[in-house]
Amino acid sequence: MPHSPALPTPATAGGAPGAGTSRAGDVFQLLRDGHARTRAELTEITGLARSTVAARIDALAGSGLIGPAGEAVSSGGRPPSRFAFQPTARVVLAIDVGATHVLIGLTDLSGKILAELRESIDISTGPVPVLDAVLEHSGQLLAQSGRHERELVGIGIGLPGPVEHSTGRPASPPIMPGWDGFDVPAYVQRRFKTNVLVDNDVNIMALGERATYWPDAENLLFVKVATGIGAGIISGGLLQRGADGTAGDIGHIGVPRGGDVLCRCGNHGCLEALASGPAVAASLAAAGVPAATGEDVLELARRGNLAAIAAMRQAGRDVGDVLAACVNLLNPSVIVIGGGLSSAGEYLMAGVREIVYQRSLPLATARLRIVQSMAADHAGVLGAGRLVIDHVLAPSGVERLLAQQQPS
Repeated sequence: MPHSPALPTPATAGGAPGAGTSRAGDVFQLLRDGHARTRAELTEITGLARSTVAARIDALAGSGLIGPAGEAVSSGGRPPSRFAFQPTARVVLAIDVGATHVLIGLTDLSGKILAELRESIDISTGPVPVLDAVLEHSGQLLAQSGRHERELVGIGIGLPGPVEHSTGRPASPPIMPGWDGFDVPAYVQRRFKTNVLVDNDVNIMALGERATYWPDAENLLFVKVATGIGAGIISGGLLQRGADGTAGDIGHIGVPRGGDVLCRCGNHGCLEALASGPAVAASLAAAGVPAATGEDVLELARRGNLAAIAAMRQAGRDVGDVLAACVNLLNPSVIVIGGGLSSAGEYLMAGVREIVYQRSLPLATARLRIVQSMAADHAGVLGAGRLVIDHVLAPSGVERLLAQQQPS
C-alpha cells in the first residue's frame, strides 16, 4: 500500500444544494460534526434524490462510520430515524518517537486517546531496531485494548528530525544516524497493511495542540524547546511545511547573544546552541553548577536554584528574540511553548514574553497569546492521530474505506 500524504481537514459541506455532495464521502462530511440528521434533512441539504441519499447512508452505516442516533420528532406517521458519526468504529495508532523514548497511543476517529504506552528507545541505533520495537509494542497495545487489526485505519508517526512528508522518509536528520532516506512507511506496512503517515515531531505537536485546545485558532505557532528547538506553523488553518519540509526550523536561526558559540549544524550562534536543554545545562556546568542534561536544569529550577532560574529565563529571552521576528512575519494569534524545557513553566515563559512583546510590532501583539502547552507530552500522540484522521475521513479517504468493504 503506497504512502498517502495527509490532507487538510475538510470543511463542513455547505453552500448551494448538491454542490460537491454526491459521493458517500461527501455526504459523510455533513455528519462528521457529530450532529444527528435524518435522511430527509440530508436530502434537503444536498439536493440529491432521496434514493441516492438512502444508498449513501446505507453504505456509510455498513462501514460503521455512522449509526442510528435515535428518532426525530414525527410530523405524522412513523418517526424518522436519525444518523450520526460513530467515532469508535475504527482506531488509529499514533506514535511519537523521541530521541530516547516512544509514546504510542490508540485513538478513535475523534482523536480521543483510548490507551497508550511509553517505552525507552535509542533513536541512534537506527531505523530497523527502533521500528521493530515500535511495531511490536503497537501490536501489543492493539491486542490489550481488544481491538482487531481490521479496525485499524492508519498509523501516524512523528520523528525527531526533518521528514520529506510526501514520502515519509527522514531527510538528513542530525540526531538520527542511519535514518536518512529510510522508507519508514514501507517498512511499517510490512507489519500493518494500512495508511502510514510520517511527519516531523514538531509539526504533529502543532496539529495535536491546535485540534485539542485551539480549534478556532487559524494562525498558531507551536514551539518545542527541548534537546532541539523547532516550530510547527499553522497559517490560515493549515500546517505549513514549506517547499522541502523544513519550515519552522527556528533552532538554527542566529541570535544576538550567539557570538562564536558552535552549533551541531556547523554554524555559530544558533538559537539551539544557546537555549536548548543541553546548551543551558552546559552553560550552568561551565559556571560550576552541577548540570549535565535539560532534566538536571529543570530539577535545579524546581528546587529554587537561582543560577538555573536565571539560565531558564535567559533561554526564554533567546527564544523570544527569534519569535519576535516570527510574530512580525506570520502574525499568529497564539504561540504555544512545549517540549521538555517548557515544564519549567513561568521561568522560560517570562523570558519569551519579555522579548516578544518588546520587539514585535504593537499591532501584531495586540491580541497575541503566548501560552504553555496544555497537551504537554501528549501533543505528539494527539497530532499523529489527527494526521491520520484528517486523511481517512476526507471525502476521498472515506471513498477508499468504503471500496475496501466491497466484496471482491
